[in-house]
Amino acid sequence: MTQQLMLLTRRAGTTIEIQNAAAARRLIAPVVGFRSDQRRSFRSTPHQSAINFRDTIARIFQKTAEPYRIVSATENIYKACAREAQYTIPDKDRKAGTITKTEEGEDIGEGKTMWHEDFKLPPTFSTWSQITMLHLYLVFARLRNLEPEATRSWQRQLTDHFFFDAEERMDLTHGISSRGLRHRYLKDLFIQWRGVIAAYDEGVIKGDAVLAAAVWRNVFKAREDIDVRALAAIVSWMRLCLKMLDQISDEALHYQTEAVFKWRAKNELALVDKPSRELQGQLPQTQAQTQETPPVQKVAV
Repeated sequence: MTQQLMLLTRRAGTTIEIQNAAAARRLIAPVVGFRSDQRRSFRSTPHQSAINFRDTIARIFQKTAEPYRIVSATENIYKACAREAQYTIPDKDRKAGTITKTEEGEDIGEGKTMWHEDFKLPPTFSTWSQITMLHLYLVFARLRNLEPEATRSWQRQLTDHFFFDAEERMDLTHGISSRGLRHRYLKDLFIQWRGVIAAYDEGVIKGDAVLAAAVWRNVFKAREDIDVRALAAIVSWMRLCLKMLDQISDEALHYQTEAVFKWRAKNELALVDKPSRELQGQLPQTQAQTQETPPVQKVAV
């Protein structure tokens, strides 16, 4: 269209033809973007703002280093979760084949953590895995507040740390040298992990009774001889941990999450033993009930 207008102008011989060509250019040029005075030169190039190379390089390095930061942060968080129910099996018993077994055939080791001594859980692989998954669930619940991509990255790394450690524990601690047998156990453990997430999610949403039932089924294996006070203390501790994790900013998760688990679940027994306002005066006072409830520890942000 532009070339035709210019050709029409050059071929115009009379005054009327020249006027008609000029009128046509005025009508059509705004539509097609024609400029009769346009010339090829560097000056006609649109001006672009200067690029801040420092910010660009910083963003590139940040994007590249983020996966490594997540791996390091999740490894530290996982170690804090895994050591809560740590146990060992003496080498002499493993070599001699004299390891004590549970009724289900699990190896019983030696453990001196709060979960073993105060909550009377056996030092077995099952106890360790359930307590580790319980702590991991609390972290997973907090990670859901991140951006979707960040949430998936954090949760994927935590899950990898757990299953790598579980397989290594099967091999080194329990002597399961068959890779096929380990993988079969890991598949069963993964099914348990998915069930734990669903059960605890339901309990958090529907109330303490449902959450206590989930803890009873998973941690205590639905035993009938458990201490109900211990069950209530664990539920109270889970609620408190979720609250403290929620107080941590997204930027501080990688170094403040471990501090949440320093508050022990057994500390909630004092709160459990304290009668509610509806029951005050109806229950006999005991020494445990007269103790002062420990203050809630908040994580500095």
